[in-house]
Amino acid sequence: MAKGYTLNAVVHADGIAAVRDLEESCAHLILSDIPYGIGADEWDVLHNNTNSALLGSSPAQERAGGVFRRRGKPLNGWSEADRRIPVEYQRWCASFASEWLRVLKPGGSAMVFAGRRLSHRCIVAFEDAGFTFKDSLAWLRESAPHRAQRVSVVFQRRGDEASAEEWEGWRVGNLRPTFEPVLWFVKPYAIGTTIADNVLAHGVGAYNERAFLRFEQAPENVLRSGFAKGEGGLHVAQKPVKLLRALIELTTAPDQLVLDPFCGSGSTLVAAKTAGRRYLGFEIDPDAVRTAAERLAPDLFEAAAARVGRGS
Repeated sequence: MAKGYTLNAVVHADGIAAVRDLEESCAHLILSDIPYGIGADEWDVLHNNTNSALLGSSPAQERAGGVFRRRGKPLNGWSEADRRIPVEYQRWCASFASEWLRVLKPGGSAMVFAGRRLSHRCIVAFEDAGFTFKDSLAWLRESAPHRAQRVSVVFQRRGDEASAEEWEGWRVGNLRPTFEPVLWFVKPYAIGTTIADNVLAHGVGAYNERAFLRFEQAPENVLRSGFAKGEGGLHVAQKPVKLLRALIELTTAPDQLVLDPFCGSGSTLVAAKTAGRRYLGFEIDPDAVRTAAERLAPDLFEAAAARVGRGS
């Protein structure tokens, strides 16, 4: 299917460049939690305008603990250049959207986890590349930190008690982020044919409601699947295997190929393997690649550890 790549593997590679090596119409589903472009970490800064405060911390953040580990840009920005961040994110999405379209089979789905603030830019980039935007799903998170600072506290620190009393109950920031968008795109199938025709020709295009209901409560676009006990903590942007498996079984049949160009700690690949699908993942972070490989083949890593323990 591509030079140097084998199926059912996680590959240490730049996912944007690696997809260019894949054959046309080889994948049945692309399922990926792409960077959101909101500065969650160094890999999530997808614009050129930074300064020393970005991803730094303040004494207040350090007192608050892990919830405020990184300092992002305020929505209003620190400069006029910051107003261009959404456009730069759209350009970044456009840098790979056309290649995703090329490697998908006609009627195949691309399902993208995207941040709430910039997901519309991702939609435009994918539509411009030729995708059809099918739907926006909402994954309800079981827990989410509330990072909205009280305005009254700001005024109290300034010694302005009158303003603190006047603005009691007001906050700076957002409401608690209890959902994340999952953007569902499809590659157009041939004009003059139907979805049923496409299913017969390429094996994709319809969705498997019966399989989906094994994981979710109803055939609706609100998703509630959460983490299994002890599953989390492997990656800052980790998603539940159950959730990913629901999306995989919704859109593919057994033995079809699931591709994840930004696979992180490998949750999509684990879900695909568990569901009896073939899979291929690319990840640029070597530590995340090792985590994914261990999750996909724990028996191999246990055997290696035993050999080390015996001094062999």
